[in-house]
This record gives sequence, structure tokens and C-alpha cells, in this order.
Amino acid sequence: MKKRITLFLSALFLVSGLWALVLPQEKIKIAVIPKSDAALFWKSAHMGAKLGAMAAADVEIFWKAPLTESDQEQQIAIVEQCIAKGVSGIVLSPISYDALSEPVSKAMKKKIPVLIFDSALKGKAGKNFISFVGIDNRKAGGLAGEYLAKLLKGKGKVVLLRYVKSQANTTEREEGFLEAIAKHESIRVIVKDRYAGGTTDEAKKASMNLLSQLKEADGIFCPNEQSTMGMLYALRDANLAGKIKFVGFDTPAPVVEALKKGEVSALIAQDPSRMGYLSIKTIVDYIRGKKIDQTIDIGVCVISRENLNDANVQKLLSLPSSVE
Repeated sequence: MKKRITLFLSALFLVSGLWALVLPQEKIKIAVIPKSDAALFWKSAHMGAKLGAMAAADVEIFWKAPLTESDQEQQIAIVEQCIAKGVSGIVLSPISYDALSEPVSKAMKKKIPVLIFDSALKGKAGKNFISFVGIDNRKAGGLAGEYLAKLLKGKGKVVLLRYVKSQANTTEREEGFLEAIAKHESIRVIVKDRYAGGTTDEAKKASMNLLSQLKEADGIFCPNEQSTMGMLYALRDANLAGKIKFVGFDTPAPVVEALKKGEVSALIAQDPSRMGYLSIKTIVDYIRGKKIDQTIDIGVCVISRENLNDANVQKLLSLPSSVE
């Protein structure tokens, strides 16, 4: 009798194993929520996320973006919708350092892991969310400050055009820039409390409102793609492009062309495609029970006319400008 039971159980386990091999596995569904979908940065991050999903296998991503990078209420609503749908995980670049912490906490309590990328969220990785993937933004801002100080030979007047209040990544870049500039006694920051707004058009308008200060400035720093592009267009309209040392952030094609022409002095560059890829890889590894790092720093580099044709720089600049 015991022998028959043993044979029966063995056969049952064998059949169950075969069915597990035959039946398709349920896909892991990851919601990716950026700050917006307008900038090249986000399009490249989207591409990287799609590649990460393909490499992980049996993973499906849902890309859902607010209309602008200043609409935190819409982003909160998107997170709430994803929680209600019961996705497997959420990858989020929070518009607000503080305001998104509550919906993220809600998701985590419902056993929906949340990974933060690009811009920091209030809380601690490994506790309030599973991991952060991005750059050291304060260090990147400091790099911009030191490079601009070098271009100015340690003296002159500087304009900082900030981006949007409450966004952790650009705020950290701005503060890192000011800390670096403060080390140079002969450099004076003549503008440091003006904000670009969430779009290139708003940034151009804000820059035009600074024309009197820009005309006496020796250097400028802008902390992201939209502020950099808006400032560039304003400088062109005012016939100031190329006359002021200008360090921008990110690498949209129009700004890279401006770098080639000498209208921009340098760009602080990150790799949004790699950021998107590693965000998906990390959250999928977590869901599948693998050990993950709580912080993944993808690094930044300075791009100037001198190193523009370097192989690594060209590889970074060759990222597609759209995602099909």
C-alpha cells in the first residue's frame, strides 16, 4: 500500500512539474512613471526601460507620464491608479521630494515594491522604497561649478537659473554648484533665486526676464535639459550666445550643436538610457528574490568641444531621440 502511495505521489509531482513547464508564466508588470514625456532625457530613459524589460524576459512595462514636470498632483494620481490596478512594481521619478512619499508608502504597504530613479524621494532606500538609481546630483552640480570657475579663471560674475522648486535632483545640482563656486572668493553669484519653470518655453521667458543681469554676467549654469535649452534660446535672441561662459546639463541635440558652435561651453552629461535599463533590471531582480543594491550611481561626465569626438562621449550622444 505504501509503495502504491509513493508511486502515485511521484507521478503527481512529475505531472505537476510538466504542467509548470508547459503553462506560460504570468508576466511581471512594471509601471514606469517619469516626471514628464517631453524631454529627450525621458525618451532615452523610456528606451532603456524597454530594453531592460526585454533582457529580463516575461516583463511588461507601462509608461505613464504627467503632462509637465511641475504637475505633482497628476503624478500622484498616476501612482494611485497603478496601485489600484495591482501592478507588480513601480519605477518612479518623483516630481516632489515630499509630496510623493505618501503614495509610495501606500504602495509599499500593499506589497508593491517602488524603485526611485533620477530624483530623490524623502525616506531611506531599503526601507521606504527598495532602491535609488541615478546620479549623485550634488556632486554633479559641484562638477559644473568647478568647471565654470576654471573657465572664468577664478573670477567674474555668475548667474544660476534654477529649475523648479521641490524637485530633489535639480535642487541638489544647484546647491552643489553654489558650494563649488563659494570656494572661489573672486567669483560673485549675481542671480541664484530665479526659477526656469517646467518647460523650455517657460525657461526661455524666465531667461529673457534676466537680460539685464545676463549682460553683466561672465558665466551661467542651468541644471537640466529644459532650463539649458530655454537659456540658450534667450541668449540667441539677445545676441549674447557665445559671449558668456555657459555650462548646461544633459545632451539634447540642439544643445550639442550649440556646444559645437561655441554657444555653450560645456555640458554635464548623464546616461538616461542606462538609468532606465538598470531601474527595470533592479526592480525585477528584487521581485524575483535576488539581492539588490540600495543605491546605484550611474555617474556623469563633462562634455566640451575638446572631448566631443571621444568614443565614449559619442556613444553617449548616439542615443535615439525617440521610442517607438
